[in-house]
Parts: sequence; C-alpha cells; structure tokens
Amino acid sequence: MDVSIVIPLINEDESLPELCSWIEDVVTRNQLSYEVILVDDGSTDNSWDFIERKHAENDRFKGIKFQRNYGKSAALNEGFKAAQGDVIITMDADMQDSPDEIPELRRMIVDDGYDMVSGWKKKRYDNTLSKNLPSKLFNAVARRSSGIQLHDFNCGLKSYRRKVVNSIEVYGEMHRYIPILAKWSGFRRIGEKVVEHRPRKYGVTKFGWSRFINGFLDLATIMFLGKFGKRPMQFFGLLGTLFFLLGFGSSIYLVIAKFVSTDFTLTNRPSFYIAMATMVIGMQLFLTGFLAELIARNAPERNSYLIEKKTGLG
Repeated sequence: MDVSIVIPLINEDESLPELCSWIEDVVTRNQLSYEVILVDDGSTDNSWDFIERKHAENDRFKGIKFQRNYGKSAALNEGFKAAQGDVIITMDADMQDSPDEIPELRRMIVDDGYDMVSGWKKKRYDNTLSKNLPSKLFNAVARRSSGIQLHDFNCGLKSYRRKVVNSIEVYGEMHRYIPILAKWSGFRRIGEKVVEHRPRKYGVTKFGWSRFINGFLDLATIMFLGKFGKRPMQFFGLLGTLFFLLGFGSSIYLVIAKFVSTDFTLTNRPSFYIAMATMVIGMQLFLTGFLAELIARNAPERNSYLIEKKTGLG
C-alpha cells in the first residue's frame, strides 16, 4: 500500500465530508493505493456516525473510536499501530491542512530518502497572540534543545517512513515533539516542507492555554528520556554522588576544625546541618537512581486505551 493517512479528530462532523472527498480526489488523481484511518478521540457530535457511513461507501476509510477523550497523542499512537501503508501521513481534520500536500510529502520519503518530513506553515492564519507567538517560542526552545533545525515541530501535516512510526511511542502531549522522538530512535534524515495553512472553515480550536505548560514539561521529559531513559542511574547516581561527597567533605572539615580548636562549636553552626542535609539528599538521589533502574526494566506496557468501536480494522 502506497500511503496510510492518519487523522485524529474530535467533534469534526462539519468538516469530515469535505475533507474525505478531497482526500479521495487527490489520491485517485495520483493513482495511489491508500487507506484513511480516522481516529475519533471521544467525539460527542455525529463524527463517528459519518465515519461508519463513509466506511460503508468506501472500505479504504477506516475508523477507531475512543470510549472517552485521551488526546491527540493517544489518537496518533493508535493510528500508527493500525497503519499498513509504506508511507504514513498525518493531518488534522479541521480543514486547515490541505490534502493536496499528500503526493509531495510521500515523494520526499520515497524518492528523496527522508525518514520523516515535517510541514512548515510559513504563513499562518491563527491568532498572533494566543497561537503564533507561543508556537515560535516552543519551536525555538525545541530547536535549541534537540539540534533539529525545523521551523514548525507541531505542524499536524507530516509524513513518515513506516519504520519510524513502528519505532516510536507517542503519549501525553508528545505529538508536538515527534521529530525529537524519531531522532532519539536513530532516524536522522528529517526534512521539512513548506505547506499551505488554510483559514479555519469549521468549528473552533480544541486547544487551550494549558497546552503551553504541558508542551514545555513534555519537552523536558523527552530530553531526559532520550538521554537517560534506559540508564537513569547515570543521572541520579551522578547527582547523588556529588551531593554526598560535598556533604561528607564539609562534615570532615567541620570535625577536623573541632579537634584543632576547642573553642570551635560544631552543632551550633548552620554549616553542620547543611552538610548533613546535603549527605541525606545525596543518598536519596542515589536510591532514586536504583528505583528508576528497577522501574525502567520492569515497566508494564503503556498506551492502553479503551476503544469502544472499530470499523474496517481487525
């Protein structure tokens, strides 16, 4: 199969008919074998009814319905697991992403040899204060932290070699940083394509201000997991050792000073208690490293979601 198109959505029954017709037209004109996987993230409107009708008309349109809302990352993760195409393309359901970008995004994977290609909405129609400026800040921090020179990490329009989506796990709010997850998994041919960003035609944005805080926290999580996820003892153990040695060295100095000078008071000095506290913190960090190693080696499977229905998928 040439391409799998994964579309996470919530309450998009107004846009889905036009979007699906547009996708059909594009893939037909370009003679692509395809499937479209629509992941309903707990919609309360008629989105799932449309997905079932669409599957009855064209069985290449398939659906996954979550029993409740889990978020975009969960929807993408389930879509990735179900995708069968050689190239996987993701896009949003709100009609702000153009299906006309599909053939070129696929070509850059197949012909140019990229592992993944991220869209860059160079000209945006979002609110400058609430979306554009925060996005620029996020992207600058992500570029600096990861070393990946992309302008728009959070663009929903992306294409992937199948091996990439089989190698990454997307959860929390980490859909914003899939290029970083791909890089940490060993995929370094990450490209970028300027894509059309269309004004919103239906509905309203589904993202609130909390996504800014969550985005920064998840970036910190990704950077930590990428470097120390398989070896947490190297992080906590190093910090713990440094703290313990600092506190132990200070304690030895204070004890020696007490023996040298009988007028030297030990337990009345704040430095004595600071040294003791530093040693305790060091031991706690060291033990945290041991516990983290145990958890990392025995962690149960994550990303277990309650799926109410599926259509067109086993």
